[in-house]
Amino acid sequence: MKGLFQTLRQCMLDGGDAVLVTVIASSGSTPRGAGARMLVGKNGRLYGTIGGGAIEYKAGQIAEEVLKEKRSFTKGYKLVPKQVEDLGMICGGDVVVYYQYISANDREFLSLVERTLNLLKTDEDSWLLIDITDETAWRMGVYSKSTGLAGLELKEDELKSLLKGRSMQIGVGGRKYYSEPLVRAGKVIIFGGGHIAQELVPVLAHVGFRCTVVDDREEFATRKLFPMAEEVIVGNFERVLESVDITGNDYVVIATRGHNYDFVVLEQALRTDAYYVGVIGSRQKIASTNARLLEAGIPQKDIERIFTPIGIPIKAETPAEIAISIAGELIMVRAKRLEQKKST
Repeated sequence: MKGLFQTLRQCMLDGGDAVLVTVIASSGSTPRGAGARMLVGKNGRLYGTIGGGAIEYKAGQIAEEVLKEKRSFTKGYKLVPKQVEDLGMICGGDVVVYYQYISANDREFLSLVERTLNLLKTDEDSWLLIDITDETAWRMGVYSKSTGLAGLELKEDELKSLLKGRSMQIGVGGRKYYSEPLVRAGKVIIFGGGHIAQELVPVLAHVGFRCTVVDDREEFATRKLFPMAEEVIVGNFERVLESVDITGNDYVVIATRGHNYDFVVLEQALRTDAYYVGVIGSRQKIASTNARLLEAGIPQKDIERIFTPIGIPIKAETPAEIAISIAGELIMVRAKRLEQKKST
């Protein structure tokens, strides 16, 4: 998302008109590609993809016409099996694509792009909101609690109903909107750079988590092993808070090279406000670990925060399977967190 809006900003500053092509829905099923975007300029695709294949090729051709006609609209596609695969859909259906014409001279929209880029730098929940009531005159807005709503006018109760943890279309106040999370607050801090972490980071990055990896061994805390991590840190497990800040928005995953280090990091993590604390371990070790934590002065209510054995129960055995299990649990916890915040 950041790269797309950076490219759009530069295109507008250079005096170039553009078309933002967005997959917004399907009548037959919900596409995994909902929210997929492609930016097209006068010389063709500038950034992003909506899945490749025939649909993307057609979309590029239509975007060229949009640039000439200077108008926005939606277009539906009835997909054949190969196109379903290209768009990453769960099953068949008709996909809806929105073509948004953007004039380089639209200073108001450029300001909104700048605001979006600033939100993408923060660690705060934020959303991209589009009024899709009129297919030829859509309006885009962005929202975060600290900066408020820009680009659209909505009542408080109308806005609240749009702030979901997933991409969606919804009718509000007699109008129709497309809502998509822009930033989900919180990073995943993974202690231990071994095989599980190496499998876990790419999976989490693909579903929108920002990852930090911490290990006390330089050879396991490298960009080569974790190219998709936001940050890779060589740190002392005995003093983890010297290496990384852990906030109430963060998710802590503990998978070091041994139970002793797992315990050392776990004790420190429970003294923070981390939203999620998960640790590798067997059910047999839970009782003894809890006893040690009580002896160390950790209150029972904090011990009850621990997710262990970490991950959803899918009988995972290999590092790759365990990574999928952990990712599934984090997706579930994140969704619940967003629902809880929305209701407050």
